[in-house]
Amino acid sequence: MDTDTPALAAPETDKRRQILDGAREVFLAAGFDGASMGAIAKAAGVSKGTLYVYFDSKEALFEALTLEEKRGLAENLFRLDHGDSDVPAVLRRLGLSLLDAMVRPDHVAAVRMVIGASDKFPRFGRAFYEAGPVQGRARLRAYLDAQVAAGRLRPMDSDLAARHFLDLCAATTMRRLLFAVGGLPTEAEREYWVGEAVRVFLAGYGTET
Repeated sequence: MDTDTPALAAPETDKRRQILDGAREVFLAAGFDGASMGAIAKAAGVSKGTLYVYFDSKEALFEALTLEEKRGLAENLFRLDHGDSDVPAVLRRLGLSLLDAMVRPDHVAAVRMVIGASDKFPRFGRAFYEAGPVQGRARLRAYLDAQVAAGRLRPMDSDLAARHFLDLCAATTMRRLLFAVGGLPTEAEREYWVGEAVRVFLAGYGTET
């Protein structure tokens, strides 16, 4: 029987990671309602007693997992250098990275899973949204503000502008994938869609030449 306890910082981090990995596997396969703490403990290779030391309920575990998933995505994708003056290139890199991450089957499955659980537990959807889209938009907004200050973009409502750009990148494919319509977009399609998103964004917010 697994008797590990979170007595030390390093083992706690390792064990928590082990549990979250097991939970991800079970939640994605069974959904929130279909998952059980017993199945999660088995998938994580820990006892139920150890599982409850770290998470006192399935709801707490699900919320921790969704927060981590979205926060990590925002932190990894939205590393924007405010001093980079090549705005089209920065937006293109961001758009491609965002689209590549969003169309991954595991990400689409995670979004569906959170949507399905949010009707019963609205805080799940709110936490998922605030940890991912809100954080990512804030980082893009800060980059746009820096470019406006440098005279590379027109004065704007930068929060709305960030929403516009992210929606331009995602609108072509994300809704379709959520409803399981068609296959994954090709690299050429993603390049084209992001290129058009950048073009339309700069047509609205770029400085006149």
